[in-house]
Amino acid sequence: MKKLSVSIITLNEEKNIERCLKSVSWADEIIVVDSGSKDKTFEICEKYGCKIIKTDWLGFGRTKKLAVDSASHEWILSIDSDEELSEELKNKIKELLENSQYNGYYIKRNSFYLGKLIKYCWGNDFQLRFFNRKFGNFNDNIIHESVEFQGNLGKIKAPIIHYTYPTIESSIAKTGQYSDLSAEQMFNKGKKITLLGAVLRGFIKFFKMYIINMGFLDGKEGFVLSVISSFGVIVKYLKLWELESRSSKHLIPGKIEK
Repeated sequence: MKKLSVSIITLNEEKNIERCLKSVSWADEIIVVDSGSKDKTFEICEKYGCKIIKTDWLGFGRTKKLAVDSASHEWILSIDSDEELSEELKNKIKELLENSQYNGYYIKRNSFYLGKLIKYCWGNDFQLRFFNRKFGNFNDNIIHESVEFQGNLGKIKAPIIHYTYPTIESSIAKTGQYSDLSAEQMFNKGKKITLLGAVLRGFIKFFKMYIINMGFLDGKEGFVLSVISSFGVIVKYLKLWELESRSSKHLIPGKIEK
């Protein structure tokens, strides 16, 4: 059987990390890259014999890339601290480590929101999480990172279980954090937006999740998720608009910002 390294990034994840680590404790190695936890994250990780690497925050892509680069083995399973492997996924990965016909695999992700399994809003959520690092690694994106890969790829339907936001408060808090990172990334890539465009993109997001993906079948939780997600899109693009406005003021000769 090929050996497996599990890679995880953390920051104050004492509420989630043990559930995650229990589900991957059978792996040959667990790499944890931490960006400054102040809670009991280290203590829990040490209990599971993790290899812990401390670093400043590098953005999601570069931090996950560091975790992969720090692994001892070629086969990588990248998992987030608020996720866990289902029993059938664990068995499937063990089977593929014995005999795999692909160089990497997209894995189905089942996500919970406000304690309910969301089946429609997020659509078919498959992510490249299990792969041979000789063929690829994470990109450098600050947010919305992904694995850049050149090998052949398969799919695994046995799911990763993702526990997203247990409360509306936590959902809105993350929306604020992610909108900052997304706006910064778009601004650095030279993207632009108008105020009307920001609002329209939010409405489009709601329509896609709630109507096209049939998020209304997810009940009240699906409605709340669609509303907060669309709000997050609006805020993200408003922050991009703000960055553009500030930048253009500095570019005007003789203009002094008060």
